[in-house]
Amino acid sequence: MPRYSVAVPFALAFAVALAGCSGGGVHGKPGASGVRDPYFPKMGNGGYDVSHYGLTLSYEPKTRHLVGTAEITARATQNLSAFNLDLKGLDVDGVTVEGKVARWNRAGQELTVRPHDDLDKGETFRATVRYSGDPETITDPDSSEEGWLRTADGSLALGEPTGSMAWFPGNHHPSDKASYDITITVPEVLQAVSNGELKRETTKNGRTTFAWHTAEPMASYLATVAIGKYKITRSTTKNGLPVYVAVDPTQTEASKKVLARIPDIMEWEEYNFGPYPFSSTGAIVDRPDDAGYALETQARPVFPGAPETELLVHELAHQWYGNSVTPKTWRDMWLNEGFATYAEWLWQEDHGGDTADEIFHSLYKGDYYENPDENKAIWAFPPAKPSGAAHISDSPVYDRGAMVLHKIRQAVGDDTFYDIIQGWAAGHRHGNADTDDFTAYVEKKAPDKDFSEIWKDWLYGEGKPAKP
Repeated sequence: MPRYSVAVPFALAFAVALAGCSGGGVHGKPGASGVRDPYFPKMGNGGYDVSHYGLTLSYEPKTRHLVGTAEITARATQNLSAFNLDLKGLDVDGVTVEGKVARWNRAGQELTVRPHDDLDKGETFRATVRYSGDPETITDPDSSEEGWLRTADGSLALGEPTGSMAWFPGNHHPSDKASYDITITVPEVLQAVSNGELKRETTKNGRTTFAWHTAEPMASYLATVAIGKYKITRSTTKNGLPVYVAVDPTQTEASKKVLARIPDIMEWEEYNFGPYPFSSTGAIVDRPDDAGYALETQARPVFPGAPETELLVHELAHQWYGNSVTPKTWRDMWLNEGFATYAEWLWQEDHGGDTADEIFHSLYKGDYYENPDENKAIWAFPPAKPSGAAHISDSPVYDRGAMVLHKIRQAVGDDTFYDIIQGWAAGHRHGNADTDDFTAYVEKKAPDKDFSEIWKDWLYGEGKPAKP
């Protein structure tokens, strides 16, 4: 049964809503409840585009209770009588749009909001949602966990691909990026770390508030909040870029050496990929049991325990490929993972390890991994066409995606190849792109080359290509 956030009878509320519409009648229509993503069709919403999230959160780890207010600034892309937000679990305590009480109801992960007045196409509006509860941990189709993860001394919010809807309402699809202000209040013995830059830290009545600001556009799956006891290190790279690192005390010694390489890795990646697209960098290192994977959360990737150097290279490379240039749909994940994996190959090539060509041929031959099943798995499906939602992070997306890039490098030579990967990052900086955009860009950059075999056999072809 729908819940309403007004204390007047529904009939009266409905009449008031109609009276606020132009000419006494509804001139808009509801926005879509999903963007029809190939693998997550219910994620995201139609009818509006978010420009900013202002999240004010208060969390008590002992009771696992979160209290939040989300101020969402958006522009209507059609005449709207209602719009949806993705929110899984949690209790909605009230909704306003442009300062006026709005009617709302819940159905699964959909929070449907009916503004007091219809919204005109092109109109910028602010929706405010007050909510509270015990945030959920979501199990992905591939059985990994995301959303709000409870840790030994606090919590960790991870969002790829759907977990961000567990801790704030929004348009949770990578095609709608926005700036963020995330303010978190926690017991004063803990820290709260998020994306971007820490603008303010204040303590009052036994609780500390941390205010974080991300100016550059960010997909919601890249937003994070890490609450716990951390050793904080602040430094800068050679060119003055702020580096903010938060490490669980149990991981300090094990991660000290590799995290000290962040400035060198950033310098190497800027040389290879072009100017860094964000205003700070760093890392969050939690305990190994706190999460089952690393994630490229924007400007501050998260690691479960001390990372190896190649993994740090991988997640920092995502800041260009995945975070700044973000896929239009989850089908295009290889544009994230194939690029970041190839960054690992290039790092090894430049630092005394195997060359990218040696890694490519070892993967093709089938002796790269010790486990024969892992070598076989990379041919399970084409990198640009995962076989389902449970497989968007499987090895073909990573390894075979990187092999596509190596085939391009073989075809065009190093000079043009680096022009391509740097130009791709620059041309789509802070935007969204898909596989068709990429193949068209490559063909434009090397018009004298024929890439049809690479696209057919390596990018979209089923099974192992007949020749390397």
